[in-house]
Amino acid sequence: MYLERAKNTIKTTIRSLKRLEESIGDDFCSVVEALYQVKGRVVVTGMGKSGIVGKKIAATFASTGTPAFFMHPAEAVHGDLGMIVSEDIVLALSNSGETEEILELLNNLKLRGISLIAIVGKKNTTLGKHAEITLVGEIVEEGCPIGCAPMASTTTALVLGDSIASALMEKRNFKREDFALFHPRGSLGRKLTLTVSNLMIKGDKLPLVAPDVTGQELIKAMMDYNQGAVLVAGNDRKLLGVITDGDIKRLLDKMSAEFLELSVSKYMNDNPCTVEENLMAEAALRIMENPTGNPISVLPVVTTNDIVVGLLRIHDIIRAKIT
Repeated sequence: MYLERAKNTIKTTIRSLKRLEESIGDDFCSVVEALYQVKGRVVVTGMGKSGIVGKKIAATFASTGTPAFFMHPAEAVHGDLGMIVSEDIVLALSNSGETEEILELLNNLKLRGISLIAIVGKKNTTLGKHAEITLVGEIVEEGCPIGCAPMASTTTALVLGDSIASALMEKRNFKREDFALFHPRGSLGRKLTLTVSNLMIKGDKLPLVAPDVTGQELIKAMMDYNQGAVLVAGNDRKLLGVITDGDIKRLLDKMSAEFLELSVSKYMNDNPCTVEENLMAEAALRIMENPTGNPISVLPVVTTNDIVVGLLRIHDIIRAKIT
């Protein structure tokens, strides 16, 4: 019984969205162009469930390059209309197109010359008639077993809002780098903003040794720096090789005392994979995962001339929550 009801609601919503796909046309293009050209902000408003959808649409606009905010219509007539300036445009959502709190705003917006766009669920509504551009998301039915709770109608309005945002992103040539500017926190923001330079070990903490140090000296340097690896470089800081804790353990197991007397140049990895400091940290992680071979735990960071500037460790990337 439950699954049957769920599937019925889903199918009903899909039918409504299919109708929307088939009916969308020039009015939609006009809305996108109007919002692209607006010099102020997009002020989204709606009451009840339409208001909840409106908040999401406003948030999506704001995070994808279209300045926007949500204004509660009941609060608007008690002073919040002062939040709107002449260069703004209002996007009003009302499935019935007759929501009293929305209709109370119409005279004020008209007197102030503020443009109005409507998203409604029915044709020939009061709100639709007063708007410069009206988008109709007419549904088949709600999908609610008693036909009262907004379900398909709110989903349809939400999809319309997302479609507008998507078209605006394309119109603005909005890129991942732009998105990152509005999302500096969270996993997504870190992926789009953190570079190797932000996470690498550098300065006095950078574990550097000369190529002629012995295994015994190397072990001491490894313990002093405690970074899981050391980089081998000449006096000019040009990278010559790298050796990790794991490398030392394997060498001690094979060579024992002999290893302690040999210079590091005899057993270092003299052809390590390297990265430059301006590479995105996420891209460095993909390199370290090394799908064609063994995973890499550390990456020397070098300039184009192979001068050592840092060391990137995989657990520093994991700690930064870039996954």
